[in-house]
Amino acid sequence: GDKMREKAATYAPLNAVAISEIIEMALSDHVSFDLIRSQHGLSPDQVKALMRTELKSGSYRAWRKRVRAFGDRRAAYK
Repeated sequence: GDKMREKAATYAPLNAVAISEIIEMALSDHVSFDLIRSQHGLSPDQVKALMRTELKSGSYRAWRKRVRAFGDRRAAYK
């Protein structure tokens, strides 16, 4: 099977649909970590771990940078 998927499954019982949903939410500039936690039960650290597993490293770094930029502007965000 796909090793990436198997690795992701080890830290949370997520299926591929949930994983892509979470990634979509995390990539959206309008969704907070709190919302992801309430819908999927993942902590911010788990979301970051998932993103690191699923995204190419360049995409992950760009995402983290954007999340931090938002966090600096709005305390309530990611």
